[in-house]
Amino acid sequence: MAFHTFQIRGLFMGEVTLLFIIVSSFSVGEGLYKGFGKFKQLQDVEQRAVFEEQWFIQKLDHFNGADSRVWKQRYFVNEAFYRPGGPVFLMIGGEGPANPAWLQSGTWLQYAEKVGALCFMLEHRFYGRSHPTTDLSTDSLHFLSSRQALADLAHFRTVTGRDRGLDGRKWVAFGGSYPGSLAAWFRLKYPHLVHASVATSAPVHAAVNFPEYLEVVWRSLASENAECPLLVKKASDALVERLKDPKTYENITKDFNLCSQLQIQTEMDSAYFLETLAGNFMDVVQYNEDNRGFEGVLGTNITIKVLCGMMADYSLGDPYARYAAVARLMMDTFSVKCLDSSFNHYVRDMSNTSWNGPAAGGGRQWVYQTCSEFGFYQSTDSPNQPFTGFSLDYQVKQCAAFYNISAEQVAEAVAQTNEYYGGYNIRSSRIVFPNGSIDPWHALGITEDIAADLPAVFIRGTAHCANMYPARSEDLPQLSLARDHIFLLLQQWLKQ
Repeated sequence: MAFHTFQIRGLFMGEVTLLFIIVSSFSVGEGLYKGFGKFKQLQDVEQRAVFEEQWFIQKLDHFNGADSRVWKQRYFVNEAFYRPGGPVFLMIGGEGPANPAWLQSGTWLQYAEKVGALCFMLEHRFYGRSHPTTDLSTDSLHFLSSRQALADLAHFRTVTGRDRGLDGRKWVAFGGSYPGSLAAWFRLKYPHLVHASVATSAPVHAAVNFPEYLEVVWRSLASENAECPLLVKKASDALVERLKDPKTYENITKDFNLCSQLQIQTEMDSAYFLETLAGNFMDVVQYNEDNRGFEGVLGTNITIKVLCGMMADYSLGDPYARYAAVARLMMDTFSVKCLDSSFNHYVRDMSNTSWNGPAAGGGRQWVYQTCSEFGFYQSTDSPNQPFTGFSLDYQVKQCAAFYNISAEQVAEAVAQTNEYYGGYNIRSSRIVFPNGSIDPWHALGITEDIAADLPAVFIRGTAHCANMYPARSEDLPQLSLARDHIFLLLQQWLKQ
């Protein structure tokens, strides 16, 4: 199996007479795909369904009354904890297939058991098996947006509430990563339908250029070993120098176990290759100590500690050689035979508009959302980060190549998103914003209290959506306290 990445390091995952909506993206979606990335895609093979998939009729376009087209949205139900008169939790999917495994584990289920909740999980339009259109053409993707997804949420909540006799309940939205943003925005835009929200690791501020992501990667690596990001930078810079000389390409091909001879003909080729290798560190930092285990088939739990240990290991050679060793470790761990570093192959795959295409698992869809709504481009346009070679220009050019969306249109779309939702200046009530200090996405989230009923929970030493995972003995004390604090807030709000 060749290892090919979709360059969209994404966000991520995904809680009483009430309904809790968990708008979640991890495994339900995969967490801001471009960063969520690659290795997670290998992990998140959908588990055999213990819970039968069900289907809900949605409008294709909620904002055009003259358009009567409909489609079927997938959802799942877990009634194991439900007590008559109890709450209902709804986990909403994000940028990937809804994984029924999240109806078997997670903090939200611990809450559900305590309050006797009925649990739903709703898959996001255009991801997984929820196919509103016949293909993924740009014309079809015009119906993919956070606004349409929120309207899906609202309609599902309204009809489900009516049909199941739940209209008298309070609804609470939960989400992690992109769905964390949806959870906050659902409360913001549909306050009559949702009583409160838990917006975990939610990048509520849209930004075309997001070099801060890599700045947090630097700080997160340095938190393990101050020399680590410096060694990564030396390695990255050394690789950039070698890429200037075609005579080195044969050795680079062997060093990084590429599927075919390295070809660098344009800046896009080198940027794609450099970002792919940087992704080894970006992904591990984003999911550091992820208690699903950032593990491959060999069972190796790859953490910041592991990567920094390799980068400091003189026996592996110079920093460049250690960088290559990290890449090979990642491939070995996930049983990947070789790394596909071809930008042309990436363009080919991302341009395939079939639901059976290689990027239909979420890659083509999520990159479209970044081009049409969010930006989130993790560029090297900052001196305070460890990598070189993939600028904002490289990122935005993909929007034009895949969807005919210009750089100016991307900028306008991002401005409209912040204007519509408020960005950092969101104003609502009863929304809690948990974030982890290790997680690069916290740079676009709420990390300080806005108001008493818009509190932030900033968890030192934790990564993306850590508070959403099941508790374990190795958890940091502050993570356990954060889970308890969030539940206490919910209990207070449910009395209001």
